[in-house]
Parts: sequence; C-alpha cells; structure tokens
Amino acid sequence: MTRGHLRVYLGAAPGVGKTYKMLEEGRRRRERGTDVVVGFVETHGRPFTEAMLDGLEVVPRMTMPYRGSDFTELDLDAVLARRPDVVLVDELAHTNVPGSGNAKRWQDVDALLDAGIDVLTTVNVQHLESLNDVVEAITGVPQRETVPDAVVRRAEQIELVDMTPEALRRRMAHGNIYKPEKIDAALGNYFRVGNLTALRELALLWLADKVDEQLDRYRTDHGIDTTWETRERVVVALTGGPEGDTLIRRAARIAARTKGADLLAVHVVRGDGLAGADPASLTRQHLLVESLGGTYHQVLGGDVPRALLDFARGVNATQLVLGASRRGRLAQMFSPGVGVTTTAESGTIDVHLVTHEQAHRVRLRLGRPGGGLAPRRRLLGFGVALAGLPGLTAALAGLRGEMALPSDILAYLVLAVAAALVGGLIPALICAVGGFLLLNWFFTPPLYQFTIAERENVLALIAFVFVAAAVATVVDQAARRARDAARASAEAQTLATLAGSVLHGDNPLQALLDRVRESFALTSVTLLERGGEHDPWRIAATVGGPPCTAPSDGDTEVPIDDDAALVLRGHPLQAADRRLIEAFAAHAAIALRHQRLGHQAAAAQTLEEVDKLRTALLSAVSHDLRTPLASAKAAVGSLRSPDIDFSPEDTEELLATAEESLDRLTRLVENLLDMSRLQAGALAMTLEPVGVGEAIPRAVDDLGPLAVGVRISVADDLPEVYADPALLERVLVNVLANAVRHSPPGHPPMIGVSEHAGLVDIRIIDHGPGIPAADRDRVFQPFQRLGDRDNATGVGLGLALSRGLAEAMGGSLQPEHTPGGGLTMTLTLPSADVAGSDRADPALLTHLDTRRAGKAER
Repeated sequence: MTRGHLRVYLGAAPGVGKTYKMLEEGRRRRERGTDVVVGFVETHGRPFTEAMLDGLEVVPRMTMPYRGSDFTELDLDAVLARRPDVVLVDELAHTNVPGSGNAKRWQDVDALLDAGIDVLTTVNVQHLESLNDVVEAITGVPQRETVPDAVVRRAEQIELVDMTPEALRRRMAHGNIYKPEKIDAALGNYFRVGNLTALRELALLWLADKVDEQLDRYRTDHGIDTTWETRERVVVALTGGPEGDTLIRRAARIAARTKGADLLAVHVVRGDGLAGADPASLTRQHLLVESLGGTYHQVLGGDVPRALLDFARGVNATQLVLGASRRGRLAQMFSPGVGVTTTAESGTIDVHLVTHEQAHRVRLRLGRPGGGLAPRRRLLGFGVALAGLPGLTAALAGLRGEMALPSDILAYLVLAVAAALVGGLIPALICAVGGFLLLNWFFTPPLYQFTIAERENVLALIAFVFVAAAVATVVDQAARRARDAARASAEAQTLATLAGSVLHGDNPLQALLDRVRESFALTSVTLLERGGEHDPWRIAATVGGPPCTAPSDGDTEVPIDDDAALVLRGHPLQAADRRLIEAFAAHAAIALRHQRLGHQAAAAQTLEEVDKLRTALLSAVSHDLRTPLASAKAAVGSLRSPDIDFSPEDTEELLATAEESLDRLTRLVENLLDMSRLQAGALAMTLEPVGVGEAIPRAVDDLGPLAVGVRISVADDLPEVYADPALLERVLVNVLANAVRHSPPGHPPMIGVSEHAGLVDIRIIDHGPGIPAADRDRVFQPFQRLGDRDNATGVGLGLALSRGLAEAMGGSLQPEHTPGGGLTMTLTLPSADVAGSDRADPALLTHLDTRRAGKAER
C-alpha cells in the first residue's frame, strides 16, 4: 500500500491563519472532485474559520470521559473506516486524553498516512521539539505539547503561513483570535512585537533548513555538482600551520557579512598518511572554528586542490579561503602550488588568497643523511665501503688482463649499491667517490695517473658516480619513509587509544593524563593553570607520583596556551615525541574545559530545580494557601460583625467552615514543611512495629465523609510493619485521598494487604482514568498536578511527599496499572520481624533490598 502524503501548515504564533489555510485547501480539493473529510478542526470560536467548514464532511469526534469531564478527540477508527482521499487534522502536537489509542495526535496522523490517506495538518513553531526551550526563553511560556522535528520534516510539503507582527496584533485587537476579555493580557505578554518577531524568525530559519535539505537531496538525486548560490557558505582550508588562526578569523568575518551564512573549516589529510600536520595545532584550530559558530571537517585526498574543491562543491560552498603559499619562488617555478591550482579550477566558487606572516617564508626541510637507519646499520655501511674498496681493487687488479673497464665499473657499482642498502646515503657516496678515484688510478689508461685518455671512459665514470649516488638517495629516502610510516602508525594507535579512553571513561581528563604517563613511561603528569599573585600556578589535574607545582619542577614543559601548561616528570622526552605530547596537551585542555562545563551545567541544573521549586511554592502560597485563609477569615469576620444576628445553626455552620479551612491550611503547611525537611534530610522519625490493621482504619477515618464506601481487606495473621506510625498514617491518607478524588461515582477505592518474603504490600486500588506509563514518574514530582483541571485540590505535594516518607522509612511507593482500568498504588514496607530484628538473616535483608530495587525499576 502506498503511504499517504503529509502537508503541514507551519505558523509562527497562534492566529496567523493556519487552520483557515488548511480548510481553504480542503475546499479547493473538494471542488476538484477529491474525497475530503474533516477529522478534527478546532475553530476556537472564530467565525471566519467556522464559515470555512460549511460544505465539508465532518467525521464525528470521539467522546472520552476523563476525571469527571467529557473531552472530544479525533476518532481514528471512524476515519480509517471512512477511508477518504484526504483528511484534515488540526493541531499536530496535541496530546490525546488518557485512554485514547495513541498518546499524541501526530501518532494518529502517522496511522492515517500508513493507511494510504493524505493528511493536511497544522502546527506552530513553538511546538517543535528542537525549538521548545528556545521559545520558552523568548516568551517565558513553557510549551508542554511538542512534536518531534523528524515527524514534520518527513512531510512532502511544508507551507509557512506568515504574517507580520503588526498585522497579527491588529487581528488580535479586532477580536479575531481571542475573546475580548483576553486581548489586553495577550497583547501585553505573549503577543508583544519582540516575541512575535523572534518567533517569526525562528519559523523562517527552521523552514529554510528544511528547504536546504530538499535542495541537497535534489542535487544528489540528479547528479548536480555545480554550485548553486542559494545560501552563503564559506569554506576555509587549514593545513595545521601557524597561519590557521588568521585564516579562520578572516573566513568568519566574511561569513558574518551575510545573515545566516555557514562557516566550514576543512583539513585535507594526505593519502600516504606521512605528511600530516601538527595535531595539536589542528585541535586548537578546531576549537577556534567551533567557538566562532562553524564546523570542522577532515577529508582524505592525495591531490589537495581537487580534494578541497570536491568538498566545497559537495557542501554547495560559495567562497573558499586559502592562505598564501609559504613556498619560495624557486619552488613555485617548478610547481604552481595549492592556491594557484585551486583558483584556476574553482569555477563559480570565489577563492580568497589571504596573506599572513608566514607567507613566502621558505622552509628548508632537509633530512639528516641516513636519518632513516639505525646507527648500527650506518656503521656497518661505512665498514662495507672502507673495507670493500681496497678488497675489490686488489681482486680486480689481479684480473686486469681478463676484464675490461666496463666490467670493473659494474663491480664498483655493485659495491656502492651494497653500501647504500646497508648504510644509507653517506657510505654509498663514499663508495661512489672512492670507486671513481680507484677506477681512474688503477684501471683507466693511462694507469697510475688521474687523467683519462678516452672520452667514453669519462662518460662511463661520470655515469657510475651518478647511478651510485641516485641509488643511495632512493634507498635512504625509502628507509626514512618507512621510519615515518612506522612512527605515524604508532602515533595513530596512541591517539586512537587516547580517544577511546576519553570517550568511555567517567573522568576523561584523568584517563587522558593516565594514558600520557603510561605511553611515555613517566613518573607524574600534571596539568597546571595560571593562578593569582601569591600562587602563580595551581594544579588543575595530576596523576602519578608527587605533582609538579610549577613548570620548572618537571623534566618537560608543554605550553598549551598563555594560561595552561602540561608538565611531565620522569625523564626528558625525545624531540620526535614532542609533537604527540602537544596533541595530548591540547586534548587535556579540551577535557578540562568540558569537565568545568559539566560542573557548571550541574550547578545550573540544581539552581534551576531550586528556582522551579521556589516558583511553584510561590504559586501555591498565592492561591492554594490563600483560599483556606480567605474562607476562614470570611467566616470569622461574619461572626464578629455587630450588624448581623446569626441563628445558632448559622453560627455553627460558620464555625465549622472556619475549622475546616484552618484544618486544610494546617495540612498544606505540614506538607510543605515535611517536604522541605525531606529534601534537607532533617525529617525526624521513630521507627517501631506498627499494626497494619490499625493504621489503615485510622487513615480512613481521617478522610471523614470522603472515604465513605472504601473497602478494606486485611488478613488477621499479617505481621506488623516497621515504620513511623504518624508518617505511615500520613502516607496512607495522601494516597487514599488521591484515589478517592479520581474514582468514578459508585466505584470507591479498595485497600488490600499481602505479605511475601519479609515485605508487606499495601495496595490502594482505584478504577479511575489511570495514568499513562510514560507519566507515572511525573506524578511524584513536587507541585505536579498531572491531569488536574483545577487549582483547588492542593499544591500537588501529596504523592511526592508520600513517596519521600515511604523511602525515608525504608520502603517504596510505586504506581501500577489496575486490571480493567485505573491506578494501583503499592506501598511496600519491611515487616517488623525482619527489619526490626538485630538477628535478621543477612540473606533475607539482601532479598528485601533487591525486591525494593526491582519495584523501583518497574
């Protein structure tokens, strides 16, 4: 079956006309003969929107009872049974009433699409999951209903319903969005010009990203590799050299000139893996790019200009920033260089060649002769040259009459090649020069003179020296490259191990420093930071033996930047190892930075939780505590009034009202205080054996008339529980009150008790609407009124406090689904025979802890 097509009408704010546009499209399709039905449309009482429904078939909604009220939802089964060509479904991010087939409306839409039905729907930008926190920061209004971005991005068509902030505010002022009593508050809060402008920009940018994805997909599908300048993208090429910072900042300034431009940095890794850049410099430049809002990339390529241009065209870049060549003019005469070649082949991409301090500074990279061979091999090569020359000369002198000069030259050439293979360049050159002189003296007429009679002999001897030197050079370079390859492989393996230890460790910085110490056999590794006047250096992290308190205390200092250094103690490092150590040092700085950011984030999260708690507390004080105070004050004030004479019955009723209000106020204040004590760990309790058969009736009696009809099933032979009597009663009262409040008429809650393996389970069972599995942990958050439609039922502390008290007594409180519908709260406490006995079996206590943990996991 072909999946249906999804069309989304995206708006920046309520009232821009998304639903109107969707209905307009539905009417247009119906006029073309398409079978169109309305699955769910919310008009919000707007007359123009309601008028658009005329003439369209509307599928009746499904009515869902929830906590004493009736709510209407999309009837998914009815729409699937009707099987239209197109269905209109409003408010994609809507959360369905508990008990519906799907938790979210976008899941209903997904089911319709799977059935081959095209869907037209609407959503506001504040409901997109990726922008939810951004919108809350702008408007100050949290959005509880969200839809995953991927759901909207999968749509075949997304249409932005746009409107200027001024026009939207005029529409609001004319009463076309909200009712008159809400207009002033909306215009002064959510619908301020600044808020609407920011939301509009968010919607435009999000849609631009979606269009960009579609464009990339189209270019890939049609094999288009030319640049389409739809968005400014600046690519900066990095070599890891000192000029990289200059290039990155110049590219960032170029990108900043255009709103929404992208900055991308790319480093081309040579295919042979031997001419790699300094990893420490690349790491620092990587951080700089990201700090400027760009992204860092690495590509593999033997031809650097072609690799750069392939990457630039692949990301649809418009500008490419390169550094001016550091090669000298003589080198540029033989090869034009990366910059010139890239510019010549760039096509429509603009290339910027940026000058810098390192430009045209010739870098002499002369290797040490024989540097690729071990000292023993070089000595052996000298031995072959110095011993082989006289020995070969004596042997050839004895055969002078039997061998011609060409044969003698070949013999000396074989000796030079052998010296090159064994000892490298210098022994081979000695062998070549010595062979040339010996051939001239002993075997080239006239003999025993450094003169040559025939011209062809001159050519032969010169060719001999050239071939010997060439072979020696090739052998030496091969040995050096083999050494570099082995070193590069070792460095790569070390860096890979470093990355693994950093990624998988709980403490990346500690793991990284440990890896440095182990890899280089050091005694200690210390990361130092600049301190104050009295303490110039302070230890940020250290591993191993006694730490270094200053850079001068170690054997090797590796500066990271002006304010940090990595100090190594144990033995001096070889110069060849310093490059790898610098890479470690750069990663150590990154790990330290991430560690600090993690600590700051944790501190910020704690402050955020405290702020949320304070805000919720103030909200509770402003409403829930004020209500009983106002009731009690009104009752007492009426009784004290000299203008009214109350009958005894009226007086009794007013006193009862005042007492009930003050009792309610007392319970609220006690809950608040106990919650504060729980969070501070200062709640006093006395644990002792308590009879369950006595505690449950007392809790039922405390609820008074609310608990009429509650059924209790407690066996006579149940053991006592180990708990605080007063706190246990508080827990039972809170949980039972919640069950009574949400139980349907005629179906009161039931309390059942059972015992197994040293644990006593008290189950409070109701047959109300229940709680979705995904929301069961949320009901235990302080000040949470999950699903409550009013603010007069308490401050939302009952269940949070109950769980805290249960855990403080060594038990647990877990929600479960009631078979047939509803919620079962299970309070688990240790029996007095197990938890209260000093002679309790350790295995049984372990089983108690395990079962308690298992209940928490469920």
